[in-house]
Amino acid sequence: MAISTIIFWLLLLALVIYTVGIYNRLVTLKNRYLNAFAQIEVQLKRRYDLIPNLVEIAKGYLGHERETLEAVTNARNEAAAVLKTLDPGAVGGADMTRLASAENTLQGALGKLNITMEAYPELRASENMQQLTEELASTENRVAFARQGYNDAVMTFNTYRQSLPAILLASTFGHPENAQLLEFDDSEQIQAAPKISF
Repeated sequence: MAISTIIFWLLLLALVIYTVGIYNRLVTLKNRYLNAFAQIEVQLKRRYDLIPNLVEIAKGYLGHERETLEAVTNARNEAAAVLKTLDPGAVGGADMTRLASAENTLQGALGKLNITMEAYPELRASENMQQLTEELASTENRVAFARQGYNDAVMTFNTYRQSLPAILLASTFGHPENAQLLEFDDSEQIQAAPKISF
């Protein structure tokens, strides 16, 4: 065998190994951001499970604040439904937008509930309410932490996918699009100072 033939086969082997490395890296990074999204999902489900308990306790004290309680319940149900419809292996653009929108609505409704509860000192003093509020705040922190982890994993995937030579091969390997960050927009309800009137 001639040296040129050996060099040709070695270069071809190196190219194949390099291409396999790019494919494996894309798969690894995609699996990382899918796993990170699964962590968000766990925390959101935990929060969705806590909200009905919060509403039930508040009902006893806020009987005439039915509209606020219904808004929280409806927003919770909508967000839970959106989360349930997401395909875990294919979280993408429209899915993230719908989830972020549902979460923004839920955050707005919870904010209104918190403002309403401020007017009821006996409700705030309730041991069950304090415990649920603390658990909900802890869960909110976990959601924020999980979302940051997800967004970091997405950023790493997108950066690698957009760099050379991965960008040339990503579509061929089944990664035609960038992953989408999960961003909860600050809605006008959240941005505006709460208006409390007596």
